[in-house]
Amino acid sequence: MREQWRLLITENKTAYKNMAIDRAVLVANSKKIVPPTVRFFTWSPPAISIGYFQSLSDEVNLEICKKLGVDFVRRITGGGAVFHDNELTYSIVIPESHPQIPKNIIDSYKRICGAIMKGLGNLGIDSNYFPINDILTNHKKISGNAQTRKLKTVLQHGTILMDVDVEKMFSLLKVPDEKIKDKLIEDVRNRVTSIKHVLNSDIRFSDVADAMKKGFEEEFNINLIDGDLSQEELELADLFERECFSADDWNNRR
Repeated sequence: MREQWRLLITENKTAYKNMAIDRAVLVANSKKIVPPTVRFFTWSPPAISIGYFQSLSDEVNLEICKKLGVDFVRRITGGGAVFHDNELTYSIVIPESHPQIPKNIIDSYKRICGAIMKGLGNLGIDSNYFPINDILTNHKKISGNAQTRKLKTVLQHGTILMDVDVEKMFSLLKVPDEKIKDKLIEDVRNRVTSIKHVLNSDIRFSDVADAMKKGFEEEFNINLIDGDLSQEELELADLFERECFSADDWNNRR
């Protein structure tokens, strides 16, 4: 009999709530309150998340973000600044000891990214894993991923780009030398793609979510069962949002 994991779909959450939910699920799973959990979500309003080790003021043009109504938040995972807009973001939370998760970090990235690649395949998109944390199609990045391990629990989350606005992204991020900004924009255009660009058509979040659900089920040989956040997770998420992710001392800590 296939193992059953929980599926959460939480659309249109703020950046602070999204990061708080990821952390709340991690804590709940570490206490064995909830099963391994896969979540698909979106961001409302659009947001920039920065890696745990980055400086907010160095990476993000805060004035433009505020002017355009774009949130900004520090993740608990590493990596670079990411603009979240027209995308499906996923997270998976699972014990480090689970037999489906390799102990080696790169191997675990590859295994989890395998689910995303199968999901893209369900949409008719061929892709390949590019270590340590990217997925490429036609030699262009369509998904970036980040992982952390805390409380003997793995949290990996990442983006699946449904569309991408490179100009808007660069208006929100700080560029070391404005004189080379146009070159950087062109370079990113040549290195990044999206589902819309590959398929040459718009696609709904629900269709991508369905494809990704099947991808996780195929990769891990499990059934994903629609669920909701537990009461403890809801309370933890509210706490983490209030005391951490929406707090200036967290987001400006470096």
